Amino acid sequence: MLVGDITVSNYMILVAEDESDVRKLLVDAFELSGFDAVGVEDGAEAVAEATKMSPDLILLDVRMPNMTGFEACKILKAQESTRQIPVVFLSAYGQEAEVKTGLQLGAEDYLLKPFAIHELVWRIKKILAQYGKS
Repeated sequence: MLVGDITVSNYMILVAEDESDVRKLLVDAFELSGFDAVGVEDGAEAVAEATKMSPDLILLDVRMPNMTGFEACKILKAQESTRQIPVVFLSAYGQEAEVKTGLQLGAEDYLLKPFAIHELVWRIKKILAQYGKS
């Protein structure tokens, strides 16, 4: 499927978001944009799923129960099997220190809630294209 200037062909997005309504919105938006998407509710599940399924991109909320997005990103970037998967943070907390921490942990981008779905999808497609997935 051609979406914008990027062909979307079974690219898998893993969404870690503890708020079920937001998680469903994100998964649905990605699927309507031609991606495959799976949602999990915390960082620990994100690490487990990413290790099993090797998604093309991981979208992490920062503040989640059991394991934060920062903790999950640190683990994902330390594991050989998930190190090269691009990570994007999506958070309601956009203090300069938090954004800096996220990027220092290896995230490709740090987006703020509330967000416009079309802008989020566009930025995800741009990041995938940077990783040769176009």
